[in-house]
Amino acid sequence: MKAMLLDDDRLFPAEASVRKVARSLYAKVKNLPIVSPHGHTQAGWFAKNEPFPDPATLFVQPDHYVFRMLYSQGVSMDDLEIGQPVAKNPRKVWHTFASHYYLFRGTPTRMWLDYAFQEQFGLKDRLSEKTADLYFDTIAEKLKTPAFLPRALYEQFNIEVLSTTESPLDPLKDHKAIRDSSWKARIVPAFRPDSVVDPEFKGFAGLVAKLGEQNGEDTTTWKGYLSALMKARARFKTMGCTSTDHGHPTARTANLPEAEAAALFSKVIAGMAAAAEQELFRAQMLTEMARMSVEDGLVMQIHPGSVRNHNKFVYERYGRDMGADIPAPTDYVHALRPLLDRFGNEKNLTIILFMLDESTISRELAPLAGHYPCLRLGPPWWFHDSPEGMMRFRELATETAGFYNTVGFNDDTRAFLSIPARHDVARRVDCAFLGRLVAEHRLEEDEAHEVAHELTYGMVKKAYRL
Repeated sequence: MKAMLLDDDRLFPAEASVRKVARSLYAKVKNLPIVSPHGHTQAGWFAKNEPFPDPATLFVQPDHYVFRMLYSQGVSMDDLEIGQPVAKNPRKVWHTFASHYYLFRGTPTRMWLDYAFQEQFGLKDRLSEKTADLYFDTIAEKLKTPAFLPRALYEQFNIEVLSTTESPLDPLKDHKAIRDSSWKARIVPAFRPDSVVDPEFKGFAGLVAKLGEQNGEDTTTWKGYLSALMKARARFKTMGCTSTDHGHPTARTANLPEAEAAALFSKVIAGMAAAAEQELFRAQMLTEMARMSVEDGLVMQIHPGSVRNHNKFVYERYGRDMGADIPAPTDYVHALRPLLDRFGNEKNLTIILFMLDESTISRELAPLAGHYPCLRLGPPWWFHDSPEGMMRFRELATETAGFYNTVGFNDDTRAFLSIPARHDVARRVDCAFLGRLVAEHRLEEDEAHEVAHELTYGMVKKAYRL
């Protein structure tokens, strides 16, 4: 019997009768197409379709789940060549990673990586300093073959649609190149306006000016600024965009009279706004984005509750999004009320809420989504996209919001090869939860099969209008 990195029954319940039901449910959904409506892979990979350079550049450098754990144990980001376009000494970086692989024991990252190592590269022995060269050579050799080009992997993974996340200022040349090619895959952008709606974003005023230049609007005025955003959204829609994405520090919204909003914008764009006024502006912009979504039909995603770039040293040396983002308590009930007072009953609006503060799921988020027609709950995100986090989410949300006020799963990843693994984990956990409901006679098995299919495939397509 050959050694395997992963057991076929992983994440299924230990109790035999429940495990049997979970297996049956999983068998019907494991091979369904992957719909990945929110993530951070690069459209350029698929436009150029060039080989990935090496194992370190593929697995270590783009994945903050990996390098933040290593950094927490004293591994220098310089030693991992973080921030370099391509690793100059990839084998050395890989050995550093392999010698610290034990740090990932018990984490979802370990399961995602082992899945890729086993299923995509045929590796059976555990990664360690001892097996580092075997891994590096095996992966590096396969990356040179046509089967491991980005487009081939997209097809191998059975991806039906993949969304990237782009700034409103992005020219979307890579997306256009994909569309103009003979390749028929569906890769679409999501509209992420943080850089031009968050006054704390570095170079904010200059970015807003560039937004105006690109869209033929005077963004020194409130009216021109909003018009430029609408035109940018329309441009994204021509490339297949169906959603926006908002990474605000809080879920606060506001509904200011037009004159007050215009005055606030003038103060913000002049760099004269205090911290409280900057937060009020972000709050107003969430409501403005909801208004725009009512008009153009783009699904709105709100990702609040992360204190981003918490490590000042790492931020100043390596830049944004380098694994130093920390969850914070988040209010939704009062924060969302101004927006919901205005648009909460709109049937043409879908707002998908994500959470890092798990205490809000049963207390605030499930009751809100279980009432307002426009609200849906996104899957466990970031620090909670783990088997434990996914199971807690189902337990906390289902009793009030049910299944159908959720939106299935999205992988939210920068690491392309982790996509199948992340979706597999979600499918297994959902089947485990449904298997328990069947075993407890709270759900008939035929219903569980319907729900499993919807959680895997149907809900995400409906929620994201795909």
